[in-house]
Amino acid sequence: MWPRFDGLRTLELGTPGELRTRLTNLVLIGRKTATAGLLALDYEAEGEEVEHVGERLILLTDAGDRAAELEITRVDLVPFANVPWDFAHAEGEGYTSIENWREVHRDYWSSQGFDVDDTTIVVCVRFHVVDTP
Repeated sequence: MWPRFDGLRTLELGTPGELRTRLTNLVLIGRKTATAGLLALDYEAEGEEVEHVGERLILLTDAGDRAAELEITRVDLVPFANVPWDFAHAEGEGYTSIENWREVHRDYWSSQGFDVDDTTIVVCVRFHVVDTP
């Protein structure tokens, strides 16, 4: 189950350390407006429901502090092979193509012990910042 902060579900991007700090900073400067998770790994295994439009989440820093409040603007469940370029670009991490996005994400999830194939369901979440401390 995901932690709660002021009664809202939280969002922690990437893995702890440098990656989480970098991704959180991309959100705070407005460059990152989307994030991807795996339905089986990040939701079903955690006993969590998929986000819904209008839901608010608290983005946490690497130290577990409140970095921002986000509002979900769109959620799509998409097979890995069908994640669109406009979503990959909205992740704001400098991907050069959808193939580059797929390679990086396949490697990341594999490093977390979860192998993805073209049919693996990806939860594509879009958001905007509504408040920062």
